[in-house]
Amino acid sequence: MPTVKRYAVCGVSARAIGMFITPIVQKFSAGAQVVGLLDIDPLRFKVCKEKVPEVKDVPEYTPDQVDKMIEETRPDALIVTCVDRFHVDYILKGLEHNLEVISEKPMCTNIEDVVKVCQAEKKSKGRVICTFNYRYAPVHRRLRELILEGRIGRITHVDLNWYIDIKHGSSYFNRWNRMRENSGSLSIHKSSHHFDLVNWWIDGIPDTVHAFGALNHYGPNGEFNPSRKDGRHCSTCDEVLNCAYLARWRTRSQVQHVHDDHLDAFDMERPGRLYTPEIYRPDMCIFDSQINIYDTFVANVRYRNGVLLNYSANFSTPWEGYRLAINGTRGRLETEQWGGVGSVSFPMPGGDRRYIDYYPIFDSMERIWIKDGNGGHGGGDPMIQEDIFLGPDPRRKYKILADSQDALRSIAIGDAVFNSIQMDNLIRMKDTVPADLWVER
Repeated sequence: MPTVKRYAVCGVSARAIGMFITPIVQKFSAGAQVVGLLDIDPLRFKVCKEKVPEVKDVPEYTPDQVDKMIEETRPDALIVTCVDRFHVDYILKGLEHNLEVISEKPMCTNIEDVVKVCQAEKKSKGRVICTFNYRYAPVHRRLRELILEGRIGRITHVDLNWYIDIKHGSSYFNRWNRMRENSGSLSIHKSSHHFDLVNWWIDGIPDTVHAFGALNHYGPNGEFNPSRKDGRHCSTCDEVLNCAYLARWRTRSQVQHVHDDHLDAFDMERPGRLYTPEIYRPDMCIFDSQINIYDTFVANVRYRNGVLLNYSANFSTPWEGYRLAINGTRGRLETEQWGGVGSVSFPMPGGDRRYIDYYPIFDSMERIWIKDGNGGHGGGDPMIQEDIFLGPDPRRKYKILADSQDALRSIAIGDAVFNSIQMDNLIRMKDTVPADLWVER
């Protein structure tokens, strides 16, 4: 009989339920088992067990009982899917017990914690996997393959502009993500995905970062703020119909409803709600003065291998997607992706563009069509689940499952972006990351 790997879950979020718990018990049960659930909110256990009855008898633990959970359930691995700021605590605890740790991105929220994890991993028999599922989307894998084939020669420059629409973008400011201390800021929580893609495509270690940023759309100075008040909640706010961001999605007669990316639908008045509002509120006002992150930023990155990156992110655009160009000594790759990346408010004319344009430097352009994937994140989620629970696909000729080094590279850039904006200064990696932590590949 095959060996069954035992998993304990730290953070019973909708992401944990949909991405890990349900697949373990329904697709990978021959070789995987959920043996422990840990969360700060008892209601999460109830919701999880109603949605996934296969785990109804799995024991429950609170955050202060993590050692007890490991001792009693004897897991082989921890799955970390809680609020970003607490990732480091469970990762370090797992490594202390020589366990494998599977962490949602971002692995940590600042460079200091990443350094702690990388140093702890060196001393542990365990290892860290970071779930950068964007890598697995068909267009992203094909870009990697084209680069490995040498189609554009030595890479010299990457131009990446990411647009997050008003529905998806504003959701980060309704939740805990809006605080630097919780998420590391959007240059880490969200953009670590994007920086990881670039790092992976170009095999790059960041060297120098410079950035500018601003809070243009949210916070008390947001142009569509109905009035300057703190402490409002969308589900009870008497100004809800004067809020352009919410009024876009409802009429006066509709029941007030706030969408949450990680916990499905949210309605404070609905019986059997998904979580305890005193613990988690995804309906905080996007115009609160406590918001201390940026919603618009641009960054320039220089890599050790000479590649230059210019990147931008805007979290309040009419549509969602990105524009990408990768330039090399022998040509250029271009793609634009609209929809399927987030919660699209206004579909682009003609729908999604599932192709890559390849421009050889001395020849005719070639359009490379990409077959859609099945499942979340453009088909990336099912593929990364297989790599995690079945092991990397032996037919694949390149590394794709991300580790702590990949997390280090992406968070180092994201943290430097925030700090560069704050200090109006250029950030050098040699001043923030110990030299022995970088791994050349």
